Amino acid sequence: MLGSIIRLLNVSLALLRPAVFLAGALTAIVAAASYAVRTRRLSPFSPLARLLRTRVDPWLIVPMERRIVRAGGTPAAAPWWTLAAVVIGGLLLLSAIEFVRDQLTQMVFASVTGSLLGLIIRWTFGLLQLALFARVVASWVGGSPYSKWWRWAFQLTEPILAPLRQVIPPFGMLDVTVLIAYFGLQFLERMLLSVV
Repeated sequence: MLGSIIRLLNVSLALLRPAVFLAGALTAIVAAASYAVRTRRLSPFSPLARLLRTRVDPWLIVPMERRIVRAGGTPAAAPWWTLAAVVIGGLLLLSAIEFVRDQLTQMVFASVTGSLLGLIIRWTFGLLQLALFARVVASWVGGSPYSKWWRWAFQLTEPILAPLRQVIPPFGMLDVTVLIAYFGLQFLERMLLSVV
């Protein structure tokens, strides 16, 4: 069962990689043309400009333009933000599929070798380290511990960080407890895996 899912994911990756590259390349061409029209480097009354405004912009550029304008940006930057979103979205999609495939492969290997406890330990510590990383990113982008996007990271890591903060004071504005917790989790994971 899992073997067929892994094979399906491998086929999906083989098909999606060129598709993501093609989508990025086409979006780059459209973004360059749309930027040229928006900045008047290309006549807004040319056939290409009319084609972009009627066929491409409404479903590709305009949704990003709305978000940029709401955030206080300039509409002329919308094509480049659209390109960034397509490229990053494609890379995230490929990475997510590869991650799922690798986890399933590890699960099959662990079930064959009888080391499921080691796999559960790796997954648990991986989730905690991911939560610490998400917490750091949240502090950079101004994420709130009560936000639906970041709450999970704060809830998972606060029981680890709160006792550390009582022992280790912050250095000015720098809180090193996250870094110490990250490396402490790595050390503890290695210790547990050596015992198992």
